[in-house]
Amino acid sequence: MKQVTLKGSFMVSGKGLHTGAQLEATFCPAPDNHGYKIQRIDLDGQPTIDALAENVVSTCRGTVIGKGDVTVSTIEHAMAALYASGIDNCLIKVNGPEMPILDGSALPFVERINEIGVEEQTMDKDFYYVKHKVEVIDKETGSKLMLLPDDEFSVDVKVNFDSKVLANQYATLDHVADFAEEIAPARTFVFVREIEPLLKAGLIKGGDLDNAIVIYDTLMSQEQLDAIADMMAVPHHDANEFGYINTKPLFHANEPARHKLMDLVGDIALIGRPLKGRIIATKPGHTVNAQLAKALRNDIKRQEVQAPVYNPNVEPLMDNNTIRALLPHRYPFLLVDKVIDKSDNYIVGIKNVTTNEPFFQGHFPQEPVMPGVLLVEAMAQTGGLLVLSTVEDPERYSTYFMKIDAVKFRQKVVPGDTLIFHVSFLTPMRRGMAVMKGRAFVGEKVVCECEFMAQIIKNK
Repeated sequence: MKQVTLKGSFMVSGKGLHTGAQLEATFCPAPDNHGYKIQRIDLDGQPTIDALAENVVSTCRGTVIGKGDVTVSTIEHAMAALYASGIDNCLIKVNGPEMPILDGSALPFVERINEIGVEEQTMDKDFYYVKHKVEVIDKETGSKLMLLPDDEFSVDVKVNFDSKVLANQYATLDHVADFAEEIAPARTFVFVREIEPLLKAGLIKGGDLDNAIVIYDTLMSQEQLDAIADMMAVPHHDANEFGYINTKPLFHANEPARHKLMDLVGDIALIGRPLKGRIIATKPGHTVNAQLAKALRNDIKRQEVQAPVYNPNVEPLMDNNTIRALLPHRYPFLLVDKVIDKSDNYIVGIKNVTTNEPFFQGHFPQEPVMPGVLLVEAMAQTGGLLVLSTVEDPERYSTYFMKIDAVKFRQKVVPGDTLIFHVSFLTPMRRGMAVMKGRAFVGEKVVCECEFMAQIIKNK
């Protein structure tokens, strides 16, 4: 799958939820590997902040990213819309310290994305695959996020409030394609009992019944409730009548739970990669969401490329016979058993290392270790299959080493190991020359990596 960006630019405008200021945000196409970035065009130098988890500086009533003294808040609805729409690269230009709240949901962003359209780019999507259970717990709030392996991105959310109106609710997103219809329209919500403290803290200055669901669940005097209504510039409500105070009715009975799911999607978008895994969330909130996103970002930064997913039960793209028809190598020097994945830019090959490998007789009889030079050779053969896939009649061509750089050996390879080779182009092919980056994995660990140049030549 290729990376995706917007076909053109679009703008949304409205007041900020917390500042109450009139704001404009322009969403622009961006090049491959750009990611999400937000630019403060109202400030000198128009500073830009990467929308990544490590830049989250606050999670009080919304997600705030910052760099130095520059911040942008309430970004989660826009992030959720971009992420669920499959967009990898986007530059957002905003003329103030927060995103406009619009109607309190992600739907206006999704609608504008659908209107303007998206387009594929050149580079492949770089997924983050969940391969084992990851758990984050906030003991103070009782919030818990559990991340499990899955073939696609999916989310389950359970919320529980000490409320006579909003108690236990559940929402799920099994397929991200359902986000626009099932999750995006869910609006933000607030309890009446929270409004006065929030206003005193300088927040929700732009909140009203058009951009939030207001929940009245704790008995107040009519005079006290009327005073809060006046502060919010909304109509008075009967103090003896608990329930939802809305301009528009709930679009689903569990709209608050769906909004919590939407916020979680927006916060997970800050890992900087599309995720393949299932999130099971109990009482999620921006704080615990950011903790999970930061944990995943740490893993991404620790390992530049994840080990490819290898399922030996899946039919290979190229078996040994196909490889033998393309490569001139034969026993004992054919070092790729099969190819399990390939695109225009990368290839993934497998080598099962057995105790019967001939080089173990001398390297070393008492402690068999696969020679490092053969690890490099195996990656080069895998890269040769990638290069050959770019020409017609590939069996009439051969590839030859021209240069090897930045070779690193990180762990020894021994009998019983399964090597997974990931080889990708560093630059487009020119005049039959290919510059590639190769990595060899055993399990989740990189055992060897290098950069190399090869030339493809037609056989005589």
